[in-house]
Amino acid sequence: MDDDTATEILEATYRALCQHGYASLTLKDIAAESDRSKASIHYYYDSKENLFAEFLDFLYEQFTAELSSVGGNTPREELEALFDTVLTDERATPGQKFRTAMLEVKAQAPYNDGFQARLAEFDTVLFERIREIIASGVETGEFDDAVDPAVAAEFLVTAITGAHTRHVVTDRSTARFNETITRYAETHLLADAPSEATH
Repeated sequence: MDDDTATEILEATYRALCQHGYASLTLKDIAAESDRSKASIHYYYDSKENLFAEFLDFLYEQFTAELSSVGGNTPREELEALFDTVLTDERATPGQKFRTAMLEVKAQAPYNDGFQARLAEFDTVLFERIREIIASGVETGEFDDAVDPAVAAEFLVTAITGAHTRHVVTDRSTARFNETITRYAETHLLADAPSEATH
């Protein structure tokens, strides 16, 4: 399959996923969002599961590109920019609908080894990016040298993942979660944070 065809189908999958969610999504729904017939899509992907395995790879490439583009003059600025990237307020469609649909996809992970492996890659790349930023901050003295970058990154990834779930389940603004996590980082990571802070 050529790159243009693949991109067209995967972008149509994104639109159909936002519209229908994962559980009720069919290849016919995806075809309706593209210029391809259901038979054409089935020619390239023999099942919805196989299509979604490649769709997750497609999203992973976009996600890693977003994380790589996060910048700042200092590790603190980089970390804040990363929070802004992964905790944008997506109440408006299709952002909210996509988050909801992806929660359905994640719910399949315990029963689908392919989905689980691909979703784990999202977790790993986010963890490594945060860990690298924090390690850089500790090295430059901007973050407290008592901070363990791996432990802090593990906590922050867990908090971010939980924020995404709460956003879908309770419709709480991710901007509010962004503020909370940023305050945590300022209190627990910065070298000049109050002495009573716990690392």
